Amino acid sequence: MTDTRRSFTRESAERRREALIAATLALISEQGMGAATVRAIAARAEVTQGLIRHYFDSKEALLTAAYEAHMHRMTQATADGAGDGTTARARLAGFVVAGLTPPVVDGASVALWAGFLKTVRENERMRATHEATYRDFRDRLEVLIAAALEEEGRHPGAEQLRRLGIAANAVIDGLWLEGGALPGAFADGELPDLGLMAVGAIVGLNLTSEDSRA
Repeated sequence: MTDTRRSFTRESAERRREALIAATLALISEQGMGAATVRAIAARAEVTQGLIRHYFDSKEALLTAAYEAHMHRMTQATADGAGDGTTARARLAGFVVAGLTPPVVDGASVALWAGFLKTVRENERMRATHEATYRDFRDRLEVLIAAALEEEGRHPGAEQLRRLGIAANAVIDGLWLEGGALPGAFADGELPDLGLMAVGAIVGLNLTSEDSRA
């Protein structure tokens, strides 16, 4: 006989934790980091303040979990949106495009990132989370770059690949920030086109041709 009670309890706990994280992110997005008090988070999530302490040992732990969830969500949305291209070059191009189109490029996402930025600089725990999520995105990008280059008979060393990943990541981050903060400044499709052109120039591949996206 399956222990459905145990399964339900675990699922409920996960959902409550996710609800607290969602409430935290909503408050920061709408009103800034200062609005994310324990009282306000509890009110938004419709729980008691004591329940927050049950799931998180401190407000810092909740804020860190919220930041990690936000960053992972954007990385996963980029990976999911990249699709399963028939070539490694197409998969790299798809990743770049997905990272520079909605729902990844979004004003609310940029506002959230900006809301956390000061805390990331000042808090060691948050900074470690930022570094981990940054590396996760960059590692995925480096894997795609390596595969695309190897497909062309090029085999970059670890240090060269690292530098290519840093530069390509910087392009995507910069365009993401500009597109989310100033959506009206770019024509439809301009951000991903710029990303493909710039990342392609960095890694030495044509990512803008139709066959590169097939």
